[in-house]
Amino acid sequence: MNKRHFNHTVLALLGLLTLGGAQAQSYPERAIKLVVPYAPGGSADIAARLIADEWGKQLGGSVFIENKGGAGGNLGVDQVAKSAADGYTVGLQTVSLAINPGLTARMPYDTLKDLAPIGMVASSQHVLVVNPKLPAKDIKELLAVLKAQPGKLTYGSAGAGSTFHMSAELFKAVSGLPIVHIPYRGGGPALTDTMAGSVDMSFPVLSAAQQHVQAGKLRALGVTGAKRSALMPTVPTIAEAGLPNYAFETWFMVFAPAGTPKPVLDKLNSTLNQALNSPAVRERMIREGFDPLPGTQAQARSRLEKEMPQWAKLIKERGITAD
Repeated sequence: MNKRHFNHTVLALLGLLTLGGAQAQSYPERAIKLVVPYAPGGSADIAARLIADEWGKQLGGSVFIENKGGAGGNLGVDQVAKSAADGYTVGLQTVSLAINPGLTARMPYDTLKDLAPIGMVASSQHVLVVNPKLPAKDIKELLAVLKAQPGKLTYGSAGAGSTFHMSAELFKAVSGLPIVHIPYRGGGPALTDTMAGSVDMSFPVLSAAQQHVQAGKLRALGVTGAKRSALMPTVPTIAEAGLPNYAFETWFMVFAPAGTPKPVLDKLNSTLNQALNSPAVRERMIREGFDPLPGTQAQARSRLEKEMPQWAKLIKERGITAD
């Protein structure tokens, strides 16, 4: 490279850096769309609505939510991946962002190449609940029933590949005991049929199960995370109640299309963290069963890179399909 060409290259790079900085200073100049790849009312939608207003305020603009469900969340995520990389379309997805590549043979996007993680939002737990008529008052008793009646008990899920499904399959893998999977079109019907006794158990999110457990319509045997939840403080973790080495949490991450300028990603990340650290937002999130997870873009990407092969391995070993 001759000296003249080198100088032009340096000037061009400096120009891009200056442009990126200027873009971040003026950004946002219009409302930002936050795509939630599920129907309204689910945990991802709730998480998005808990942060949207405060995130918009911290950005000096507004964040509005667009629900685009389908294909286990892949349709909405694909919409973000194929959007203009200008910071005006971002997405929020659950741990399914790490699960789906191992579950779906033909992904419409490449998770690590087509998406730029902005940051983690929160984590939340599920809870193992059984119909009160099932003769199991705790995890050890449930394991005994499962051993005595192999392949006879059933669990309902929110659909193949859902976090309800994967938390149950992890339970089966760690315990080494068979439970028949009955998939539903959503967590609500699965929970309803657990209360009715059409299925023996399910693994709903804590906030969805809480009122039914309090009313005696379901019996909570254990929460899925590594620690007890403030929503159900008297309910032990599944690990402490009799199944060591079991832990499952769903998490929520926001991301932008790959190629979004770094100054814009930096601004999105810093303002997201400010929103998550807001006392009002933290209080509302904890009340809904979420643990806020402010952090860096690198931490979010690292979590994806770590968990994708772990889920792919479990899915392959268990023969799990998206059907």
